[in-house]
Order: sequence, then C-alpha cells, then structure tokens
Amino acid sequence: MINIKKIVVLDGYGLNPGDLDWSALEKYGQLTVFDRTKEAEIVERAADADVILTNKVPIRSTVLAQLPKLTYIGVLATGYNIIDIDEAKKRGIVVTNVPGYSTSSVVQLTFALLLELCHRVQRHSDSVMEGKWSRSPDFCFWDYPLVELMDKTIGIIGFGDIGQKVADVASAFGMNIIGHSRTQTDQSHRGNFQWGTLDELLTQSDVVSIHCPLTPQTAGLINKDTLAKMKETAFLVNTSRGPLIVEEDLATALNEGHIAGAGLDVLSTEPPPAGNPLFTAKNCVITPHIAWATKEARVRLMNSVVNNLTAFLDGAPENVVNR
Repeated sequence: MINIKKIVVLDGYGLNPGDLDWSALEKYGQLTVFDRTKEAEIVERAADADVILTNKVPIRSTVLAQLPKLTYIGVLATGYNIIDIDEAKKRGIVVTNVPGYSTSSVVQLTFALLLELCHRVQRHSDSVMEGKWSRSPDFCFWDYPLVELMDKTIGIIGFGDIGQKVADVASAFGMNIIGHSRTQTDQSHRGNFQWGTLDELLTQSDVVSIHCPLTPQTAGLINKDTLAKMKETAFLVNTSRGPLIVEEDLATALNEGHIAGAGLDVLSTEPPPAGNPLFTAKNCVITPHIAWATKEARVRLMNSVVNNLTAFLDGAPENVVNR
C-alpha cells in the first residue's frame, strides 16, 4: 500500500455541512478539513499534503508547481474541469472523480422543476395562504396556465445515464421522447422514442431538458438562435451546467414570450451576481444548484471518495480522469 501522511479537504462544507462523517479518511493519514478555501489560500493550507480533496476549488498549474509532495487529487464531484489534469499528469499526480452518485437525485429535481412550471404549486399555495381562495366566488381558481404532460414531447439533450433515466420517468407520464447525443445507444426498447438532430429536437419538443457535459463545443449551446427554434409554449429545464445557456438570451426569450418558461438548477456563475438577468425574467424558476445534494446522494459521494482513495493507495486507482 502507498503510504501518505497528510490529507487536506479544501471545501468540505458542500458535501458535509455537518450531517456526514469524514472519519473513514483518518486511518490513512492526518486529515484537515476546511469548509471553504480561497485560491490564494490553497498553497499555504496544502503545503505538505500528499492528498487534496476538492469540490469547486480550482487546482491550476501554478498551484501544482508549489505542491511538490502532492500525489493525488480527489474531486468531490463528477465534473473535473476545475483541475489542470494535463499538468497533473505531467507531474505524476493521479486525479479521480465520482461519477453517477447523484443520478437519481438529479432526475428527481428535473421533474420537480418541470412540474413546478406545469402547476406552479408553490405560487398557488402562497396565494391560498394569503387568502385568495377564501375570497374566491368559485370552488377553485388558478393564476397560471395548468399544463398536462401526457402526449407532450420531451427533448433530452445528452442521453447518458441521467438522460436515460429522465426518459424513463417521462415515459411514466406518457410523454414522447426525442434524444440527442454524441453517441446513439440502442433504445429499441422504447416505443415512444426517436433520435433527432438538435434542430429537430428544438423545433418539435414541448419540453427541452439538458443533461450534457460542459465542453468547448457545448458552451452557449442554448442561445438566441437555438431558443428561436423552440415552440412558444415550450419549457426549458437545465440541471446540468450553467454555461450551457447564454443567460441574457434566455432572459430575453422569456420576457418576450418566445418560450413559455424555464426551470434552472445551475447558472453560469455560482453563486450568481445580484444582477443576473434571469432573476427578473418571466416564468423562470431557479434553485441554487441542489440537484446533487440530497443526503442519500451525498452519502454515496462520501463513500465513493473513500473508495477512490483506498483504491489509489492499494495501487489500483479507479475513476481516474487523467490516465
């Protein structure tokens, strides 16, 4: 087994705000957990570290050059674009991530956002509590259009594990499915499914749900040109990565009625600046990047982080992203 002396968690609060336990890592070396770390603090805090665990704190080449003892970086997430993986590879530093731990939770929030757009549950509840139902001359009322998903078409951009499970739930609602992905896997078991180009998906879908990774090719995928192809009655849902959407273009599309609504769990900058144009956009529901954060998903994440480090120390690293 590889021997290490010091493990530093740079931003542990997101994974463990106090309801989980880091102790499984303590058997491998001295463990120091910081709730949050600024970039300027990384070198000082991790000066003698053999192992760094990070969620959103970026580890750039300039930092790697100042951490000569570092042999392993464990990303406490699936996305690893915060790490200069090429420089890490040059320096013999293994970088791992944790894929798949939050799939079920992300799918669940995808439909929470969509159903909120369909029924405006919270806003109708608020209006009831404010007395509007009590004052109503009728036995019921609604302030927003109510939308049924049966026989509607959902377009799923990115058809990996999450996209396919979104399709499973959409099928339970009686929806038709258009998939768009870099690779087209066998979906012959789905009688309500077809592959489509991005243009076909955008023009034919009543709901567009994004589940693709952020790459140079997908950044800004949803912009004024692609939004113009969507139906005026369509909803857009994004639980993937914020920079996939040009936010000013989406705000304009919502405010001018080019699409009917948007449900977002991610934004291009997180936390977002107060002036983000989507905060004042019509029919826009935003949650603060919580799709991954159920306790069940975080328990799986913590277990996988420990397993990844154990495998590395045993000389058979898993989930390596810079081989």
